[in-house]
Amino acid sequence: SSDIVVKIEPNEDGVEIELTSKVLQQYGTQIEAVIRETLKELGIENAKVTAIDKGALDCTVRARTQAAVFRAAESTDYPWK
Repeated sequence: SSDIVVKIEPNEDGVEIELTSKVLQQYGTQIEAVIRETLKELGIENAKVTAIDKGALDCTVRARTQAAVFRAAESTDYPWK
């Protein structure tokens, strides 16, 4: 619990998010917003994101999204903050 699995694939038509969550009704909009914001910060304009949430906090959603992007790009150029 308190985690999220994020998978990212190429997409040619903007950002598409498929979210499954046990708290979808309460926090689905916020989870999607954090994913979109994180992708935007990383310069990702086209991606299909599949996320399976188990009650993750925003910081965890952000970290898992960043990790998925860097793994998909096979990059180790992490922008540490």
